[in-house]
Amino acid sequence: MSNGKIVEKTAEYVKSILQGGSSGHDWWHVYRVWKMAAVIAKKEGDVDILVVELAALLHDIAGHKFHGGDLEIGPQKAREWLSSVGVDTEIVERGADIIS
Repeated sequence: MSNGKIVEKTAEYVKSILQGGSSGHDWWHVYRVWKMAAVIAKKEGDVDILVVELAALLHDIAGHKFHGGDLEIGPQKAREWLSSVGVDTEIVERGADIIS
């Protein structure tokens, strides 16, 4: 699967989970973070834009505030999703590290 398709599928996945959330960490919050992270990454240069976009999209997928303070739930959910769509293990771990 192409990087663009992975990002597109991840955005759809996150949107399906967070759409209509009332915590302030809803889909539109994630969307803004995603788009701004991409702008910053492009200006910085020499970054893996795929890692940046995936981490930005998945950063609030399972926040610890909503899971009894579990700091590992977010990175774990991100790992599960990224692995399920065939993302390379190194990219999965880099994204999970950012989310941590």
